[in-house]
Amino acid sequence: MDPHGPVGRAQKLILLDALAIMLVIAVPVIFATLAFAWWFRTSNGRARYRPDWTFSGHLELLVWSVPTLIVIFLAGIAWSGSHVLDPYKPLPGNTLEIEVVSLDWKWLFIYPEAGIATVNQLVVPVGTPLHFRLTSNGVMNSFFVPQLGSQIYTMAGMVSQLNLQADDPGTYRGLSGQFSGKGFADMDFAVKAVSAADFAAWVAQAKTASALDAAAYAALAKPGTTGPLTYGSVLEKAFDDIVSPSAMQMSE
Repeated sequence: MDPHGPVGRAQKLILLDALAIMLVIAVPVIFATLAFAWWFRTSNGRARYRPDWTFSGHLELLVWSVPTLIVIFLAGIAWSGSHVLDPYKPLPGNTLEIEVVSLDWKWLFIYPEAGIATVNQLVVPVGTPLHFRLTSNGVMNSFFVPQLGSQIYTMAGMVSQLNLQADDPGTYRGLSGQFSGKGFADMDFAVKAVSAADFAAWVAQAKTASALDAAAYAALAKPGTTGPLTYGSVLEKAFDDIVSPSAMQMSE
């Protein structure tokens, strides 16, 4: 409920619209319940007791029509929102490509255009659409940055996609939304949204770090938690190799 990007703001609007529609039923029902309890109290001699009353066409119309309209409105919001906020739908603008691999129990982020990688830290430029390609090195997991928008699952041997954007500078919490074992509780990461100039400077600094070669990846893929890491270079097509069965055999 504290969005800092277009996807997050759109999802917040859907939640508020759905809440307002449902309150159209909830609020009158609450007041009607209190009014009925007050009117038909034992001390009210004006309340009519009608034990033989069984049916009212007008009441049946009210009871069924209002919920039906509410369901129709909610279905419309869900239908339109699921298309507008399709995770695979690109955001307008020049996108930054980021490849995500969920490991036990850490997140690997690869910047294919810059040729660098990080673990448990994701640095992005403010106002730039982000296109994520995501997979898993093992069990299914869930990539989620609540203040930016949609969560999406990662699965071994498959690639999912997600488009997000951070409009405001700051640090946002990223997390795993899928229980994946012993280290799941520590499977958090920080999303740092910085200016374009600061992002370029960070990339240049990151390139001075050690390389993510086959040996480094094999060690990283072993179950366990770790703090933020940076790699100055990455194996060519590392993400595609992780997705393929050959990469899984190499990891094993």
